[in-house]
Amino acid sequence: MNGYVNGGPSSGMAPSRGTPRLADGGGLAVDKAADFANYFCTYAFLYHQKEMLVDRVRMDAYFNSIFRNVKHFVGKTVLDVGTGSGILAIWAAQAGARKVYAVEATAMAIHARTLIAGNKLDHIVEVIEGSVEDISLPEKVDVIISEWMGYFLVRESMFDSVIYARDKWLKPTGIMYPSHARMWVAPVRTGILEQKQQEYEHAMADWSTFLQDTNLHYKVDMSCLSNPYKEEQQKYFLQTGLWNSLYPNQIIGAPVIIKEFDCLTTTVEEVAAIRSSFKLRFHEGQRKCSGFAGWFDVQFKGSPSNPADEEVELTTAPSAEETTHWGQQVFLLHPPLNLTAGDILSCSLDITRSRQNHRLMDVKFVHQVEQASGKVTPPITSPYFIE
Repeated sequence: MNGYVNGGPSSGMAPSRGTPRLADGGGLAVDKAADFANYFCTYAFLYHQKEMLVDRVRMDAYFNSIFRNVKHFVGKTVLDVGTGSGILAIWAAQAGARKVYAVEATAMAIHARTLIAGNKLDHIVEVIEGSVEDISLPEKVDVIISEWMGYFLVRESMFDSVIYARDKWLKPTGIMYPSHARMWVAPVRTGILEQKQQEYEHAMADWSTFLQDTNLHYKVDMSCLSNPYKEEQQKYFLQTGLWNSLYPNQIIGAPVIIKEFDCLTTTVEEVAAIRSSFKLRFHEGQRKCSGFAGWFDVQFKGSPSNPADEEVELTTAPSAEETTHWGQQVFLLHPPLNLTAGDILSCSLDITRSRQNHRLMDVKFVHQVEQASGKVTPPITSPYFIE
């Protein structure tokens, strides 16, 4: 769930926009200075970089994709969008690139230059401090490489900057690293459901005590704020997507792909508003569904005209041998669904950008049960927030 810097913090979001622009749906224009202050500045710390650099799944996928496909790099020009510590730029140079432009929007660019010089590659790798929307290059590039993926793939809106760079700087014969991405959803069973419900009930009970005490001791009736407080607590405890590292046996039905991206052709509009309809089928013997789990994978396949010698995949699925810092996003159902053998969950999913912060996501699941008896339950809408 990195952002603009390769090796960003696990709580990071995405790159700042090079110029103010409208959020999805015609929302407020992005204030670049506020965006930097709220998000970007955190990426300038080495301890955030380290969190990414110790993610073996992440590191191995990029390392293997480069060094098992050196034909894409030997003698080529490379643009690393959001270089962070400079690790991907270093690998590209070690794989034989003629020139690497490593773009970094924060003061981490200083550390990247130090690391690149320390590895005696500063004659190949040029670190450019600035957002990719603002910088200028002297030439088009053969490869764009970036670790742009956020929670559930699209949180952080980092992909926007990669698309911008692709459209402006990639040669017609160029290659994207990664080349493809997919988003997955599956039904899940987890004890977190009961925990969050209890935490919410405790918060509301505490509010009730607060009302009584304030009225008794200070002669002020605060009850007119009860509904806003309730909505606030529901959003926090019950409707916010949760980071989790799930075990494979917590996935109680067949996962489905809800969206696929070809990084050579995907547009910003496709990323900003994702809509999908799908059916979830449950494993035999399952009787209770706590909610939905979402994750992603990306592939390094090269391009149609220049395919990879060896395709590499980075997956954040619960079934993976090792966990990643991205984990999975869990969206809890309150109350949970009670199922019978043969039931199918028919769903639609909308993912859009928050109007308050374009780096965060609003998620809406609509689901109904197609019962084995043939009866279909009324649709239920569940809003969530990825923050």
